Amino acid sequence: MKNDKASNAMWGGRFDAAPSDLMAQINVSIDIDKRLYRQDIAGSLAHAAMLVKQSILTPEEGKQIEGGLKTVLEEIEQGKFAFSAALEDIHMNVEGRLKELIGDVSGRLHTARSRNDQVATDFRLWMRDAIAALVDDIEKLRETLAQKAALHRDTVMPGFTHLQVAQPITFALHLDAYRAFLDRDRGRFADCAERLNECPLGACALAGTSFPIDRHFTAEKLGFRKPVANTLDAVASRDFVLEFLAASAICASHLSRLAEEIILWSTAQFGFIRLSDAYSTGSSIMPQKKNPDAAELIRAKAGGVTGGLMQMLMVMKALPLAYNKDMQEDKPPVFAAFDTLTLCLRVTSGMIAEMTVNKDTMLREAESGYSTATDLADWLVKTLNMPFRQAHHVTGRIVKLAENKACRLDELNLADMQGVEPRIASDIFNVLNAQAAARARIKT
Repeated sequence: MKNDKASNAMWGGRFDAAPSDLMAQINVSIDIDKRLYRQDIAGSLAHAAMLVKQSILTPEEGKQIEGGLKTVLEEIEQGKFAFSAALEDIHMNVEGRLKELIGDVSGRLHTARSRNDQVATDFRLWMRDAIAALVDDIEKLRETLAQKAALHRDTVMPGFTHLQVAQPITFALHLDAYRAFLDRDRGRFADCAERLNECPLGACALAGTSFPIDRHFTAEKLGFRKPVANTLDAVASRDFVLEFLAASAICASHLSRLAEEIILWSTAQFGFIRLSDAYSTGSSIMPQKKNPDAAELIRAKAGGVTGGLMQMLMVMKALPLAYNKDMQEDKPPVFAAFDTLTLCLRVTSGMIAEMTVNKDTMLREAESGYSTATDLADWLVKTLNMPFRQAHHVTGRIVKLAENKACRLDELNLADMQGVEPRIASDIFNVLNAQAAARARIKT
């Protein structure tokens, strides 16, 4: 393919000179949007088929264009295609090569089409595939969490609020909370995919076309639910991008929270889990170190995904209708979010699957911090018919007593507790055990 920027004849009729080198640097997007080549060619094939159906192109012209586009696809996938910065973007690179293959008939492909509706279509097609891939990775992580939880239904650990020991729970319950987070993440992506599944093709630059096209034909051929009804909306909207980035940012924040807990749990101070060597690194100076770097990087990378959402909100916040070149900046944060989230989901699955759980340490810590105090208060309410606020006060006094004696609640003598509340009976000890408390508590 030719690389002379002055030879670009796709839009150059109005111009006497080629863009400056600086203009080319800021304007060219091929290094980013070449990722859309499959979607771009699929959209062009559907558009060409529609033009033939509507007798805007002859069947012979349609065959030539179809054959040329399939050749371009093969060249790209075989690594034989030379992308040209002089042709700016994926659309003009494909069309430029098509002209080299089949001649001037290639110019008929762009009838009743603009790069504005073309890129919007390409991006929606790409995002549809990207969401399907992310949902698959979310499902795999959810299954990994479910499998690990099934192994630890009876593993008692401390539940925390404010990062202080609160009540005994099971490790399965804790893991299942993240599975619930991910279930909503999956739903957000599914909602996004449903809303973006409308076809912009036929909107052209902004106002449609006078050619007798069939937008329903191209929409159906590309697997869209229907055409975008308003042509301005078709080319000017990027809320589907914002929604994708928002869903990605929320999901990344969930992974970051889990990563933070993995980091805490793997410290010597917690000792709840041990990460496998496959998801840890060492220190260049301290031989004893085993660092949870995979989890730390997930925690950091979540910020980049959120940053992409903020970037696109700022890009779109003051754009007049319809298309503006600002919108070319929609793809870098989306591609980055997809790549980052894909990697983080897969690494999280690996960490969870391979980590070792220290059950004894978890149980010991669940028994600390007076974690069964709420169970004691509940016993007072249920057994002695005590108002909860009074039970809360009585329990607080018993906790203070245990604190002064430097012992756990279940290590107090019955007489000590009866000194606070005479009606307390020996069966109080049934609820002061962390394992019994975790089993007895309602989980739904």
